[in-house]
Amino acid sequence: MTSQLTTDDVLRGMDLSGRTAVVTGASSGLGVETARALTAAGCHVLVAVRDVAKARRVVSAENDVVAVDLADLDSVRAAAPSIAEKLPRIDILVNNAGVMASPLLRTAQGFEMQLGTNHLGHFVFTSWLTPNLAEGARIVNLSSDGHQISGMLWDDPNFTDESRYDKWLAYGQSKSANVLFTLGLHSRLADRGVQAFAVHPGVIPTELSRHLGPSDFSGLGNLELTDVAHGAATSVWAATAPDLAEHGGAYLSDCAVGLAAPHATDPGDVERLWEWSQRQIAPWSRADATSRLG
Repeated sequence: MTSQLTTDDVLRGMDLSGRTAVVTGASSGLGVETARALTAAGCHVLVAVRDVAKARRVVSAENDVVAVDLADLDSVRAAAPSIAEKLPRIDILVNNAGVMASPLLRTAQGFEMQLGTNHLGHFVFTSWLTPNLAEGARIVNLSSDGHQISGMLWDDPNFTDESRYDKWLAYGQSKSANVLFTLGLHSRLADRGVQAFAVHPGVIPTELSRHLGPSDFSGLGNLELTDVAHGAATSVWAATAPDLAEHGGAYLSDCAVGLAAPHATDPGDVERLWEWSQRQIAPWSRADATSRLG
């Protein structure tokens, strides 16, 4: 059953004045609602988006807007230092942007688009901002119950054998990577008081589903849809709820602690993904941030 809480319900009575947040993908859907709700509670929010003009039409005039294309690590490498300079203290980082079930596409650096955008782009982005995270900061990684479709496809994660490409396997892999990344962050940052959470927002008709057609939903039964105000509630709950103080690294759904699939929580795969990711993104990483993350 989908949570009845909205973002405003989660933040009612909460004063986030003096706190600073960064939200990726806040030019539509969940990202816009997450930025709106945090801003309304007094938080200063910077949105990192691919389309600046589009974002400026939909986010608050109070929000800083910075261009970042997570499918191009050169773009991330260029933008992240300016964000770090602009925001010496970051209390909330919401890695919200994503791609879902696309045809076989590749990032600027040749990674499979879903893994490259949903995971590797955010891996680099987070590594640059990590030194600015305040004690008690929260990192929220948008995953999905779609992670249950597939764990990491270690034999060929980037589908170099293009004949084996399946958009749903690729999506499931990228969402499992989000959960594994969350656990890796938690193990490395908990001693600084920084917590990371993976979030399933629910099934929401947003621009994320732009690549889907009617046939993609056949055989899935009656999906329980929700709207962005309810879907983004779990993200803002993850970013702010005092009740989560003892649950760092958790997978959250419907504003509650949930349970991710074993293939997305295996300690061996947490470390394997971390090491693999570091090798892939080495030319774009920040040396001191990487050393802090281990």
